[in-house]
Amino acid sequence: MDTDKFDALVHYVCAKCEDPSMLGATKLNKILWYSDTGAYLYFGKSITDATYVKQQFGPVPKDVLAAIGRLKNLGLIIEREAPFFGYPQKQFIALTRPDLALFSADEISLVDTVIEAVCRNHTASSISALTHDHIWEAAQIGEEIPLFATFASRPGELTESDVAWAKAEMARLEPSRA
Repeated sequence: MDTDKFDALVHYVCAKCEDPSMLGATKLNKILWYSDTGAYLYFGKSITDATYVKQQFGPVPKDVLAAIGRLKNLGLIIEREAPFFGYPQKQFIALTRPDLALFSADEISLVDTVIEAVCRNHTASSISALTHDHIWEAAQIGEEIPLFATFASRPGELTESDVAWAKAEMARLEPSRA
């Protein structure tokens, strides 16, 4: 994982969400997940190379708490707990402008799209529910969810030509099995 880039992304997300009530820990984790998986799908590589693990409310970057700690120690963000609809919510507030030098324009554009979708269109519960797909279900709590698994989250339709190709490949490989 690129620690500097991961920390910079967490800082950027905190800064971009100007209303702290719009970004709790759950939404932060989902923004990071969807940003990295989206980049993996669209660009062929994640933004941060972070490792994600299954947790109760969906995939979580393994090092997110360490990143938050580093950012707090550097005076770049603060974390506070505030009531939110009767529940305690961890809120993250950027104290400085984030450095975007580590990111491409395409990466920032993707992250901005994810932030908008998650923060404006979802509650923490609804965005968590979206990440509880068959990939998440297949993992154990604490188990790594590799980004390449996102390809399996988009099942395609099996066509006759797919079956014909598979049969031809099996026939071609059969002599080498003997």
